[in-house]
Amino acid sequence: MNQKRRNGSRVIAALLLFSIAQISLQVGLAEPNNTTNSTTIPQQLVGRLTTRNNQPITVNGLSANTGASILSGATIETGADQSATVTVGPLGSVYISRNTKLVLTFDEQGNLKALIINGCATVTAKKKATGEIATEQGSVKKTEPAAGGVLKVCFPETAGTPTNGQTAGHGGPFGLGTVATVLIFSAYGAEILVPFIIFQRNPSHSAP
Repeated sequence: MNQKRRNGSRVIAALLLFSIAQISLQVGLAEPNNTTNSTTIPQQLVGRLTTRNNQPITVNGLSANTGASILSGATIETGADQSATVTVGPLGSVYISRNTKLVLTFDEQGNLKALIINGCATVTAKKKATGEIATEQGSVKKTEPAAGGVLKVCFPETAGTPTNGQTAGHGGPFGLGTVATVLIFSAYGAEILVPFIIFQRNPSHSAP
């Protein structure tokens, strides 16, 4: 009789242990995952826009002012009296001259690239970042990550204003432009030539 009771007690104890284990397992599954084991999602790089005199420019077809967030792949366009700079924290910055349209891309691997459709741009890349300027024909200039550097490109070469802020020469003497120079010298030549012709046709000026 005692043996049966002992066997019964053992069975009951085993059942209790099994039930407790099942309950503990279910509770453990119901608990939220430990944050230390969760996968960390990398934060996306975001550029910050600064425009000249806080004038609005066009980003992806919409108006944007100083302080706007610029995501990789954005198409940026400036007008005749507009210029802007996009700063991408650890990578560097891109200066966009007036009358310029480009596509700006950057990533966590340290790549900062301006694809110029038309106009002028300056890419300033920090160390450990790779700055690049390209056109639809391909890459034009690229910096080395070990040194960083500054790249300046206009596409086509005669487009826009040079990125150093200086205006291009108009050609001709005194920088007046070829057409203006021709007109000035034409007028100057006419002042000399016309009296000469009149003098030749008027015999009264000849010696007796």
